Amino acid sequence: MYLYPADILLPKRRDAASMTLWATVACDQYTSQPEYWERVEKHVGDAPSTLRMMLPEAFLGKEIGQAERIHRAMEEYLDKGVLELFPYCGVYVERELEGGGVRRGLVCCIDLEDYDYRPGSGAAIAATERTVVERIPPRLEIRRGATLDMPHVMMLIDDPKDEVLSRFAGRPADAYSFRLAEGGGFIKGSFVSRREIEEADETLRRITAGRRPAIAVGDGNHSLASAKAAYAELLEKDPSAASSPARYALCEIVNLYDPSLEFEPIYRLVRTGDPARLLRGFLDRCAERRGGEGFFFGVVAEGERFDAYMPSPGFALPVAALQDFLDEEGEKLGVVETDYIHGREELTSLASRPGYVGFLFDGMKKEELFGAVAKDGCLPRKTFSMGRAQDKRYYLECRRLK
Repeated sequence: MYLYPADILLPKRRDAASMTLWATVACDQYTSQPEYWERVEKHVGDAPSTLRMMLPEAFLGKEIGQAERIHRAMEEYLDKGVLELFPYCGVYVERELEGGGVRRGLVCCIDLEDYDYRPGSGAAIAATERTVVERIPPRLEIRRGATLDMPHVMMLIDDPKDEVLSRFAGRPADAYSFRLAEGGGFIKGSFVSRREIEEADETLRRITAGRRPAIAVGDGNHSLASAKAAYAELLEKDPSAASSPARYALCEIVNLYDPSLEFEPIYRLVRTGDPARLLRGFLDRCAERRGGEGFFFGVVAEGERFDAYMPSPGFALPVAALQDFLDEEGEKLGVVETDYIHGREELTSLASRPGYVGFLFDGMKKEELFGAVAKDGCLPRKTFSMGRAQDKRYYLECRRLK
């Protein structure tokens, strides 16, 4: 099997107002905008919220005892009866996005034994982008010792005929129905039985027979990699962990061909003590790589923007060519930090500040995803985003890890 039912936990109070406070967008969004998270903090106040059980990456490394705080919040919500159990089920989700369209998904479990983020592993569930192993330890610290699994992971299936998820359409929203905060749109959830998940799994296995990967990670790969690492630690200490809840991870399954699902590039925002030096190095790279096809980039620095063309033989995507330049030359050219930004307006605004340079470029087509992963193993890290930051999955459903 690829898809498994879960013992779903949701708040006992599921009126619209309470649920709006409960749900929080994925931790890896708005990393250069701490004011967003400060606003959410003020809005949530003392209400039960997934905000208490996650750490926004905007504050990563800036808070002492963050893992312990999160673990205490999870245990407190369980001890005080904040959460209600719905055994052996899943949740069918329909989310009306603010930008238009309805994204459909199935919240259920996947087996971490089927998942491998290493390029070319041939695993049934694979990462789409290269995993930055240095980003795993802070997430692993939180996962290690956590009593709850609370996902923002979105998994993609290659289902052009929409055979897997279409069966769930039109059912009543008996799990929840409310408006997400901060422009996240409106979301409805319907419970799905164990048997229905098994039938969806049978269909998925039929349409993906003989293909690898069968499922690809769309969002949240580093969180999933951390879950895998935590499970591997448990398994090394105690082989009986193979039958524990930690072997599985809660996620949302989404069809790659869902009409609302749009792939957008993730732009690069570079912080440097000498923007002029970085720009000279970039233009030198553009000049030296002649011959063959190339890519256009929009470069933003100190309120100005210009276009540059980089001939890039050997690269299929502009983000790969740019990332190659930053990896090879960034340190020599004074790059202090590289951030990954969703949205042209956000990138332009952030890159207009002193000491920053932003790079804009075209993204990949979503139809190319599974073929590219099968051929190349993995795409460059942070190659694409599935929609705008506010369209990302919000933390909502939970399950016990212990």
